[in-house]
Amino acid sequence: MSRHLAIAVLAAVSLPAGDWPQHLGPSRNGVSPEPVSWVAGGPAVVWKREVGQGFASPAVAQGKLILFHRAGDKEVVECLDAATGKKLWSLEYPTAYRDDFGFDEGPRATPTIAAGRVFTFGAEGMLHAIDLATGKKLWSIQTHQKFGVRKGFFGAAGAPLVEGDRVILNLGGSGAGIVAFDAQTGKTLWQATNDESGYSSGVAAILGGVRHALFFTRTGLTGLDPANGTVRFRFPWRARMSASVNAASPLVAGDLVFVSASYGTGAALLRVGDGSPKQLWSSDEVMSNHYATCVYQDGFLYGYHGRQEEGPSLRCVDLKTGKVRWNVDRFLAGTVTLAGGQLLLMREDGELVLAPASPEAFKPSARARVLPATVRAYPALAGGKLYVRNEKTLVCLDVHARPAPAAGRQ
Repeated sequence: MSRHLAIAVLAAVSLPAGDWPQHLGPSRNGVSPEPVSWVAGGPAVVWKREVGQGFASPAVAQGKLILFHRAGDKEVVECLDAATGKKLWSLEYPTAYRDDFGFDEGPRATPTIAAGRVFTFGAEGMLHAIDLATGKKLWSIQTHQKFGVRKGFFGAAGAPLVEGDRVILNLGGSGAGIVAFDAQTGKTLWQATNDESGYSSGVAAILGGVRHALFFTRTGLTGLDPANGTVRFRFPWRARMSASVNAASPLVAGDLVFVSASYGTGAALLRVGDGSPKQLWSSDEVMSNHYATCVYQDGFLYGYHGRQEEGPSLRCVDLKTGKVRWNVDRFLAGTVTLAGGQLLLMREDGELVLAPASPEAFKPSARARVLPATVRAYPALAGGKLYVRNEKTLVCLDVHARPAPAAGRQ
């Protein structure tokens, strides 16, 4: 392992408590050690503000929140004080992105905060590196023009994966399916594959004793050496129909990698060692993730099964066997976060639901309506605050877990 990648591994396990600096949190797996709860009537609103278009989630680090959205004909990166919502700085640039299906035309990819820099990836493929403290633009690249990337169905959506001194993206260009850039300069370090871009964000993990960058592209799962782009394995996994997407991130549990997609594709569990991955099971009837990534705890997956527009069910699945332990029909779409061992579910209709992560049954312990529909961006959980956005509003909620009153006290 190189010195830079060793630093990346250490950074991943020593992030300051309370930070949510990238897509799916500190380890890009939707897991936070923070316990959450709220008082009767729902979480208290700490602050809120209007926002522009976009599905990009907030990112939080060092007391700063990065909001990536669209205002008029510009994509805007704003830094807010996470405690108060006060604007600290902003950077904007023009965009002409138009969604072919008439959906939201703002940025899709969650910003990534690493080593004092903010990395954003706009809907048209504009990659920026920005100084977190000042908002100064360090460098930018119009990746779709540079690498000849054709427009996909829903714009660029994969959040930048930062590994040491590298920023890695599934761009989808010919000979530039996956590309790594120097985090300090923007220089292209390596290019690999011809894979078109999916809407999934890459993750990094140690498998078979070596560090891998894992990308769920439009073609399937690809595992690479993040240092030089050498392809270590490929696992084709996509729908036969053209109008389909791979959107959920790969989920790693030890030496197991779980991938899931909708459109008649379904899920597969792989064991990855030092050679080709071994498929342990696959099924379209177990856990078909349309876009929201599952979470994992103690041998079980928790997530959404089915197409978003058809009202997916919420499920618990035994990871190693693929057996469905429980199912809640037509739970409706949303996102799932594992917070202090509990399921924190942000439904598209604006309802926040808390439940124990148990394979025995789904038993919600708290519910609260926190925003009007439609909520599609992942929330960010940092320092006892939950940051949630819909199409018009970003709200900061107090979900700090408070100890229960002592016996005999009122």
